[in-house]
Amino acid sequence: MTGDELPIGRRVARWRVRRSMTQQMLADRVRRSKSWVDKVERGVRTLDRYSVIQELAAVLRVDPEVLLGPDRPPPSATAGPLDGVDGIRAALARYDIPQAPAQEVDELRRQVGHAWLTYQHAHYAQLVRVLPGLLDAAQGARSPELLVQAYRICSSVLVKLGEPDLGWLAADRAMAVAGDDPVLAATAAVSVGQALRGLGRDRLALAVTAAAADRMVNALRRPVGELAVGGTLLLQAALAAAGCGEGGRAEALTVRAAGVAEVFKGYDDPHRNCFGPVAVELARVVVAVELGDGREAVQRHVAMLRREAWRRLPAEYRGAYLVDAARAYLQVGDLRGAARALVDADSAAPAEVRCRPLARTVIAEVARGHPAPAGVARLATLVGLTR
Repeated sequence: MTGDELPIGRRVARWRVRRSMTQQMLADRVRRSKSWVDKVERGVRTLDRYSVIQELAAVLRVDPEVLLGPDRPPPSATAGPLDGVDGIRAALARYDIPQAPAQEVDELRRQVGHAWLTYQHAHYAQLVRVLPGLLDAAQGARSPELLVQAYRICSSVLVKLGEPDLGWLAADRAMAVAGDDPVLAATAAVSVGQALRGLGRDRLALAVTAAAADRMVNALRRPVGELAVGGTLLLQAALAAAGCGEGGRAEALTVRAAGVAEVFKGYDDPHRNCFGPVAVELARVVVAVELGDGREAVQRHVAMLRREAWRRLPAEYRGAYLVDAARAYLQVGDLRGAARALVDADSAAPAEVRCRPLARTVIAEVARGHPAPAGVARLATLVGLTR
């Protein structure tokens, strides 16, 4: 493999060695963990934010394009609706929202419910257009429950679109609004964990989500919907532990989540977490991917696809998971398997593939195959990877 054909992680490793730096030295200079650098270099963790690539390039004293390679445009140039992020940022910066009339709260509840459905169907272009107005309305209504939900939706879509720092701000706002309400605080903690993981701050995400999970799961006589929040926090904590390289702790947290999931026979998911036995199995696959164990991840993935309950998950959930499954196939060198997962993800939720920087990076890795697997060339064109 020539220098131009190397994956971006290998390029980082090559330039780190040329600069006589250890992984720990590089980690210190970019304010990350040694584990994070190791995973980047091995291709376990993808570099899907151009700002991070710029930071690494500055420390390694090279141009960002040297790390990206000659045929890969910056990840920030996605085909997604990123222009709408400025409107969300402006809405988050407004503090002088007038009090909304009380009779509008029911209408706001309907709008928040519709926004959740829009998110679960992965209609992100539509969502970023309505979120600024929804945030204004929720702030004006002074309803903690609805405002927390609006901030959570906002945080989730921002993390998806490669803006985890802004997503963290929205999640932190949700936590502040939740106040002393334990259930609202727990649902907000889910978003905080997701945003911190998106920022590569897995250890902080682990601390937040594990503590919040203990408070929810250890309480007696929780309603099923509230236990689901606790189970979701356990899965978030497991993913964060895997991001820290703590496989044993990730497994223990997943086992606890599986125990919580055993009590579910179907419920209306009032907190929009989609928690249950299938969610636990999906998390096991992603944990294996984060730990770099592609073989186990692929085996679990193949078994999980046979389960009928998998097809009942929201489109967003299935699409996001299939992108992670593609990462698993890449880890074992199965480009055709990765291509199938990406094409299936695009079928389930096109925006998950066409708008997310992470998916775009995975597509680029698969498209480097000679010849590129069927279906991936079309996706590469759709997301702007070919000229």
